[in-house]
Amino acid sequence: MKILKKETVWQGKYLKVVLLSYEDNQGKIRQWEAVERVNCKGIVVVIPITENNEVVFIRQFRPVLDGYVIEFPAGLNDRRESLVEVAKRELIEETGLFSEEIIFLAEGPVSSGLSTEVLTVFIAKNVKEASEEIQKKFPPDESENIEVLKIPFNNALEKLNELRNKGNYIDLKIFGFLELVRKFFNF
Repeated sequence: MKILKKETVWQGKYLKVVLLSYEDNQGKIRQWEAVERVNCKGIVVVIPITENNEVVFIRQFRPVLDGYVIEFPAGLNDRRESLVEVAKRELIEETGLFSEEIIFLAEGPVSSGLSTEVLTVFIAKNVKEASEEIQKKFPPDESENIEVLKIPFNNALEKLNELRNKGNYIDLKIFGFLELVRKFFNF
């Protein structure tokens, strides 16, 4: 199997739609529509955990779904930073929280049938309020209106179910990430 041709159908600031022509394992030529990330060098997700074993989620409006989504802080590496620096920045921008303890948890594709996105997931241990100076240095993106939710780790699944029942979408990645964190911390 091999890619024979890639055509750009459309390109925006951070996304490009491509049409891939490839040869399958039987020699047949096929086409596949895909989305590629452009103008960024990776995507991070940060799982913030407080000193009191609370997990921090964010709730934000996502225009694509025309609704609110419960998710972890996340963002693009669009400033030529290391992924750890991106994780620290996104944590501050989206939650006003800060951590010196950023630990790699996992990495992998998000939707391998659609997109080239590969997420790198970090745990932010012992998060606390960032100083005003740090928050001024990393202000929230003006297009994001984010609500911060701190939930005791052991009640997270119950609270997520309540939030879903109130009409919020729950990012499905949360459930697998919580299980990884549970094993990491022995919760």
